Amino acid sequence: MKKALYLLAGLAFSAQWANAQSLQEAYKDYFRVGVSVNQWEVKAEKEIKEGISYSGAVSLDQTADYEQIAQHFGWVVPENCMKCEVIHPQEGVYDFTLADQLVDKALANGQQVIGHCLIWHSQCPPWFFVDEEGKQVSAEVLKKRMRDHIFTILGHFRGRIVGWDVVNEAFEDNGSLRRSKFYQILGEDFIPLAFQYAHEADPTIELYYNDYSMNKPAKVEGVVNFFRPLVAKGLPIHAIGMQGHMIYGDGDYVQQYTHSIKTIASIGLKSQFTELDLTMLPNPFGFSGANISDQAAYKKAMDPYQDGLPKEKQEQFDQFWLDFFQMLIDNKENVLRATFWCFNDAKSWKNDFPIKGRTDYATLWDRQSKAKPTVQKLIDMAESLEKKNKKEKKSNKN
Repeated sequence: MKKALYLLAGLAFSAQWANAQSLQEAYKDYFRVGVSVNQWEVKAEKEIKEGISYSGAVSLDQTADYEQIAQHFGWVVPENCMKCEVIHPQEGVYDFTLADQLVDKALANGQQVIGHCLIWHSQCPPWFFVDEEGKQVSAEVLKKRMRDHIFTILGHFRGRIVGWDVVNEAFEDNGSLRRSKFYQILGEDFIPLAFQYAHEADPTIELYYNDYSMNKPAKVEGVVNFFRPLVAKGLPIHAIGMQGHMIYGDGDYVQQYTHSIKTIASIGLKSQFTELDLTMLPNPFGFSGANISDQAAYKKAMDPYQDGLPKEKQEQFDQFWLDFFQMLIDNKENVLRATFWCFNDAKSWKNDFPIKGRTDYATLWDRQSKAKPTVQKLIDMAESLEKKNKKEKKSNKN
């Protein structure tokens, strides 16, 4: 009987620990923990509005989720409302409505905000690159538009946003520069120019480069080799972001990202994981990356878990994140942040990418916004490590 009482007491302690702890608290001594936020988690809408992207809008009122978001994540990144097509849809026209709502709510909940993103070839309105006659603009015109865009946005959020993804996805997977409109008009100079403008606009904030497929040696080495001489000359850049859109079973991500972190550290920069998720569905065509223009046709064989993720798959999911977070801990001196992309499975963009209409399980919370076992296991791992460290310190003193 006494043994049973001890067991119940232990369970009660575990439950109390689960209620008292959070991901951000558990890993505060290692790295920042964040998540992306959509506008419906910030403020409910009554109806669909013309001209607004509704990716992730499983409901126009997702505000009930924000309590858990604020509990577990100290850093938030907007999914769409700060991208150029939303915040700067026409030349000289800015719309900060959704972005202001997000920033205000985050700050009210004691969170820090990362801006995403200033210069990106995708989700950039066509006017940015053409004149009134539809002809491609000159290099000088594009430089002015970039500068005005960056100065206006950073000026608006000065003192409220602590860091920005300045340039997003400027490299191909082979490590070469993407031939985007920015590149076609300005060449590779558009990248250091963007960082220069951002630093001039607000020298108090952190500035980042961000890209996908950064587990691939050719890509991370191409990015690092590009930034190496710029960093040596004093380019104002604080970290390189690796998105981390991963597919279960498609490689040894722990080993690959360990190499990437060390490669980035070789030029004196920290790494950060900016858009973490893990798809448990079959890979349709050996696909990797996050190029949103890549799509495949729907096939039922590629959508095997419509009624729920099998227990075995959930256990594999849990173990993957335990191994991944252990890798982050092992490299904590060179890791700035770990941010997940989308709060729960229902909202995850992976349901529609690279195959539209699938049922994926890519986040740490299920479709009903209930934390998966993964969350508590990650918290427990950090607590166990903390106890181990304290024990070792005490032993060393003796």
